[in-house]
Amino acid sequence: MRKNTLTLATAVCLLAAPLTACDGTSAAADTKSVTVYSADGLKGENGDGWYDRVFEDFEKQTGIKVKYVEGGSGEMVQRAVREKANPQADVLVTLPPFIQQADGKGLLQKYAPEGAGHVGTADKAADGTWTSVVNNYFGFVYNKKEVNPAPTTWEQLLDAKYKDKLQYSTPGVAGDGTAVLVKAVHDFGGKDAALAYLKKLQANNVGPSASTGKLAPKVDKGELLVANGDVQMNHAQSKTMPHLGIWFPARQGGRPTTFALPYAAGLLTKAPHGDNGRKLLDFMLGARAQRQVSEIGGGFSAREDVKATDADATALAALMRGVQVFRPDWADIDKNLTAYVEDWKAATGS
Repeated sequence: MRKNTLTLATAVCLLAAPLTACDGTSAAADTKSVTVYSADGLKGENGDGWYDRVFEDFEKQTGIKVKYVEGGSGEMVQRAVREKANPQADVLVTLPPFIQQADGKGLLQKYAPEGAGHVGTADKAADGTWTSVVNNYFGFVYNKKEVNPAPTTWEQLLDAKYKDKLQYSTPGVAGDGTAVLVKAVHDFGGKDAALAYLKKLQANNVGPSASTGKLAPKVDKGELLVANGDVQMNHAQSKTMPHLGIWFPARQGGRPTTFALPYAAGLLTKAPHGDNGRKLLDFMLGARAQRQVSEIGGGFSAREDVKATDADATALAALMRGVQVFRPDWADIDKNLTAYVEDWKAATGS
């Protein structure tokens, strides 16, 4: 889960009764609005994120006001589950495997936004219930001032210098936290070997964190030396956090690895403003918004036909050079996520 600073309005909305919108009326009452439940990371702390630009442009073009509720991927799915009988949101945006989880719970209806034909097969649902809107990759961050040379392997993180200076967000709660477990299972060749490593790593781990976004500022300040994150969020943060470096752990003697961790969006079943939700999904996948993904959001366009050439796109391409990208078995992870998380808890004592 990546948590940016919430506005007062958003904080109030999160505390509001489930059947009430942020303005105190039922969600269905305002026909010129659309409500988005989203994993954090795309909205800027200072109003300078991709969501900020896209929502502003969308409101100007359509007159439809975007109501935004932010949290961890799992948190947003659970909220939608609680409201399933009387949905209060129209669009859900989460990371894998939570978008698959939402689909499996019947939370999403079929809708292929305009532009979805240019999204790769692996980045959208085969049944048309969700489509990636921003591509992204899992990664770690380190403090460039305090850690020199940069870490390169999982094994280095077991060093005593990282004791109480390392933290990763909680698997099963945070999308990026779950990604730590996914990557470890891949890199160590199986669940048992991955859990054995994470058990050792626990000696240096500060402890659980529901928010991945809060870890990067701690790394930049030197309160932590290493934490998990993702390329999109951390690249955007690095513009105001000069000591933040992005890296991809490898097994000792092996290549650095990562996997795609896209922001995937779907239209909620029985969405109170379904037509507005469709319009917003179309807008987010439009060529203009997709060209802004790298320059404003620090991420990668979900459309294969949009080739960004800005400085951020060039820097992101350089960052990914030489990194092996693997494809997780999301169907297996979705099916067995609860068991994997319980095994992780048992191994680490969390």
